[in-house]
Amino acid sequence: MTSQKKLEQMFAKNGFSDFRWIDPEKIVVSQWVRMKCMFGCGEYGRTAVCPPNTPSVVESRRFFREYNKAVIFHFEKKVRKPEDRFAWSWKTNLKLLKLEKEVFLSGHERAFLLFMDSCNLCAECSSKRETCKEPRMARPAPEALAVDVYSTVRKVGYPIHVLAEYGESMDRYAFLLIK
Repeated sequence: MTSQKKLEQMFAKNGFSDFRWIDPEKIVVSQWVRMKCMFGCGEYGRTAVCPPNTPSVVESRRFFREYNKAVIFHFEKKVRKPEDRFAWSWKTNLKLLKLEKEVFLSGHERAFLLFMDSCNLCAECSSKRETCKEPRMARPAPEALAVDVYSTVRKVGYPIHVLAEYGESMDRYAFLLIK
């Protein structure tokens, strides 16, 4: 199994330098996040890795407790148009998947990534786990597992706020769980 220092070198080698460690027990899992998914997100029920195709809030909370380390990766980006973020997040999520695989191959068989944004691996999602075109690569965003990203990243000193308009710089976060 790889040491934390070696993992950090692996992160840097893959171009991820802005990260912080967090005890998975400090990841805030809240019912309100699921309610926002259900009543406020256009992807609810439309993707294979969004609710209702994800574990319940209780199951999600239990899932995080099975890990002893987690890393939060921070990404900051300003886009001209709302749709510009999709190509950026798609590329970033693919790089994160590569990192997850490296962490797995280094002896951390439970390594599990939560994308920094919606999956968007496919141009058109099948909307069901059973018919997902990329089941080995598809990952949920933290919010799909009821993670209160705002409260969680603030615990480790990261900036985050609600954007009033798309001209503002976005702060996005991905989580990598490690055992």
